Amino acid sequence: METQRATDLSLELSSLLHDLHLCPSSSSEKPRPSPTLPPITELLSQLQKKLIGASSDSKRSSLIGHVERLFQIADAHWLFSPNSANQDDGWAELQGAYSSLVSALVGCAALPLCEDDSGSLPAAAYQSVPARAEGVCSALTVLLGALGNGGGHTGLLLAVAPSVCVFAVTHFQDQVWTSSSSRVAAQSLQEALLRAGGWRDSPHLLMGDTSEEEEENRGILGGVLDDLQPQLSKGSWQRCEAVKLVYAWTLLQVTRPSLSPHLPRLLPPSLLLSDHYRPENCMLGVRCLRHIVLHTPAADLRQFNRAEVIYQALFKHLYTTEAAVIQSVLSCLLDLLVVLEKPPSSLAPSSARRKSCRHDDVLRLVLTHMEAEHKVALRRVYASALPLFVDRMGVAVCRHLRQVERVVLGYLEVRDPPEETSRLKILEALQKTTRAAWPRVACRVDVLLRCLLKLLLDVSSDRLLCDSVRQELMNQTCLCIKLLDGCSHGKLQPLLQQVDSSCCSSEMLCCLATVMTEQ
Repeated sequence: METQRATDLSLELSSLLHDLHLCPSSSSEKPRPSPTLPPITELLSQLQKKLIGASSDSKRSSLIGHVERLFQIADAHWLFSPNSANQDDGWAELQGAYSSLVSALVGCAALPLCEDDSGSLPAAAYQSVPARAEGVCSALTVLLGALGNGGGHTGLLLAVAPSVCVFAVTHFQDQVWTSSSSRVAAQSLQEALLRAGGWRDSPHLLMGDTSEEEEENRGILGGVLDDLQPQLSKGSWQRCEAVKLVYAWTLLQVTRPSLSPHLPRLLPPSLLLSDHYRPENCMLGVRCLRHIVLHTPAADLRQFNRAEVIYQALFKHLYTTEAAVIQSVLSCLLDLLVVLEKPPSSLAPSSARRKSCRHDDVLRLVLTHMEAEHKVALRRVYASALPLFVDRMGVAVCRHLRQVERVVLGYLEVRDPPEETSRLKILEALQKTTRAAWPRVACRVDVLLRCLLKLLLDVSSDRLLCDSVRQELMNQTCLCIKLLDGCSHGKLQPLLQQVDSSCCSSEMLCCLATVMTEQ
């Protein structure tokens, strides 16, 4: 039975090569059960030329199907053995042949390029891509299965893995050029790649085992970047929509210590993305920059002035009016500033008092924008970031007290339903400011107390607020009053006792009573 099966497969292989006009026998001969097989490198080279030269989708699809069947039925020894007597030259030739064939297969489902730098095409332009991608995924999955089953083909696998990985990541994204079935096929291809190389997951695929130097423990990050690099230049990255997504996916998988050696190639595309006028590209770039900042040693970031370049690229985005961009930029700046300089809160009071720094520059600009901002979304973003910056400044927030006071008074006056995010975050910022700079806050107690009492009155009578939000606002306001009373050495007690109870709700009176009894 096994002999019969081998004969059938041999006949099918002969027929397949005959159909492809690749059989060494003359084209008029009928397929023989035991053909003399051509060298595999020669066959792969001819297949590559046929795939590149296919004149229609139907011919290309038929060729891909034949390639898939070839990998299914051909003997592994013939498929993956070098022909040259010189083993080194033979392996290099074989790896080159397979790399070229995989590139040709991947090219059969390549995305159309944009004519200009708009970076987007209509959905109709991608109509045929999902079906072609499914066929390529199927053929590559079979090839990876053959490589994985054969064993001992690590060099071949590492040669084709980068192109396969880039292709799979391109097509498992939920984007206009994919369909549900093509995404499933691409995800299956990625899983087949992991199985073939014994990689645990995508990060392991890219980084390998960082503690090992052997070839079988290597990752393919360098090869993936080699594939992406030509498309990531300033003049070309916008011509293909998928490039930025594949780059971002790749970068976000890589962590310490594997990121640092590749920093010269990973940082420039992130800066290009962050500098783009479209908010979605800008936010993607900032997200990549933040990942780089978090996963690169500070010394490497400071080398060649990289951290300063990132800082300047981010700082200019503080002038934008896009709330989502501002939010991502402020988060990234908080992580970057500690790379560039020590936080003011960690310095001795005398040092913090003398030296202005980048923390001051960012906080000053944020407070300036907060004073004039009227858009609800931006007010919430700024208010959410303010407590973090006050925490980072410590006692050095004294340099900004006038601005902080104006922002606190302005934001507490304006409702922010339904969650009252702005007010709650401003109250948190006031608490942190009072704790950090209480001697300087003491002279502002009267103004702040009037604002807080008015807030209590407004909140306690606002029936549009849900009970939990109202209670949280009142609790945080009472905590601010307690802190102000503490920094003024109890001078608020007499003032609180003079509050006209006829103007207050029972909830407000209860809060004030709590403040006075807990001193």
